[in-house]
Amino acid sequence: MNTFPKYRGRMQYNCLSCSATFPADELLYTCPQCGGVFLLEDLNQDTLKQDNAKAWQERFDQRAATKNTALRGIFRFYELMAPILEEQDIVYLGEGNTPIIEASPALQKEIGGRFAYKNDGQNPSASFKDRGMALAFSYLKAMVRKHGWSEVLTVCASTGDTSAAAALYASYVGGAIRSVVLLPHGKVTAQQLSQPLGSGATVLELPGVFDDCMKVVEYLAENYRVALLNSKNAWRILGQESYAYEVAQWYDWNLDNICVFVPIGNAGNITALMSGFLKLHKLGIIKKLPRLFGVQSSHADPVFRYYAEDKTKRQFKAVKTTPSVAQAAMIGNPVSFPRVQKLAERFIEIGGEASFNVIQVSEQEIMDAMLTANRNGHITCTQGGECFAGYKKALASGLVKPEELAVLDATAHALKFADFQNMYFTDNFPADYQVKAKSELCNKPSLLLEQKVKDELSEEAFTLAAAQAVVTKLGLNKK
Repeated sequence: MNTFPKYRGRMQYNCLSCSATFPADELLYTCPQCGGVFLLEDLNQDTLKQDNAKAWQERFDQRAATKNTALRGIFRFYELMAPILEEQDIVYLGEGNTPIIEASPALQKEIGGRFAYKNDGQNPSASFKDRGMALAFSYLKAMVRKHGWSEVLTVCASTGDTSAAAALYASYVGGAIRSVVLLPHGKVTAQQLSQPLGSGATVLELPGVFDDCMKVVEYLAENYRVALLNSKNAWRILGQESYAYEVAQWYDWNLDNICVFVPIGNAGNITALMSGFLKLHKLGIIKKLPRLFGVQSSHADPVFRYYAEDKTKRQFKAVKTTPSVAQAAMIGNPVSFPRVQKLAERFIEIGGEASFNVIQVSEQEIMDAMLTANRNGHITCTQGGECFAGYKKALASGLVKPEELAVLDATAHALKFADFQNMYFTDNFPADYQVKAKSELCNKPSLLLEQKVKDELSEEAFTLAAAQAVVTKLGLNKK
């Protein structure tokens, strides 16, 4: 199965506001007629039904072992994503195929339910954003080749993960592509800031929050020839659909009795998951949709507020965010909300009212959940803590049954959020976060001997003194 697929699709942009359509052979991010956001559609996709579900399952399973880099990672699902790309355009840096790790027996017993984390922090730039960037940059590479462009400036607004991924892929592709990222000043962890800087991107900071940066890059994309890499970019959404395909594949294409929890943020990821699962269902590759739960912090919860209203009264309103440990989710006006509306309708139509839910959690619950998970062998970020907090709340309220398996999205690696962990351990959160440390979750190093003791003792004597200090501290018994 190392042979690149012969199938080619016919892609178009579909505007979700005015239903206008545009061919997918140019850079478009919003509808030129009404400013609405797009979903991409393969007009030839129904021809894929000529192969039955089992044939598709076997094809995707066999590709999981390929050594052809153009079909590794997310592109083993080539026909379902961007089947207009040629093999030479595919960019692969090891993204996708991230592991699903079931929680330890002790933690599952403590929680009273069965759950697992999908560790998307094990992508190349340590977040799920690499899925979308792999496809977005593959498409850009194809456009540069097709049109002979001498320079393409890629631009994105970010709270950290998007900029890291965009800068990484831009530096790899190189050539005509240059990367610029806009960050909210003081709102990005030192670890996240180091990534685009290390990849050589031009990093620009603005006062305010993510939403302020997003308005600037939207203006630039509408008025200048730049490639926008935020989730308004419909190609990025396609790449992120691979998460849904991998979940289905891991469970042998049977999603009965499975729930998936995902943080909402700018709503690109929950959009991609719904779109991906719906495609699999349409082609018969899965027989049943999983139940999907979006999770939001109470400090940035416009989607939760929308779905908490009675259907007849729902009206989307942006909210003013307050500081959140789940930085990637601290977005008061999600760009992809129109996509969520459209796809949630389809999801509920097929899976029933219980198939789509949105849960609100507190900042305290997020931090406590992240630390609890990581003290039990996980490597999850604050957004993964958000999912865990949402799962615990859904379990406690009866929205999820203990016998259902919950797959939680750990969107980034724990190391990206070490600063928040340290703030918790020192009980040093600013008041706006509304987080107080719990002693049972705190941890800090213990200094056994002072430097002056080392200075005064011989090397052998110091070794013995240090060993005795360890014995005393731990209460060790001799053999």
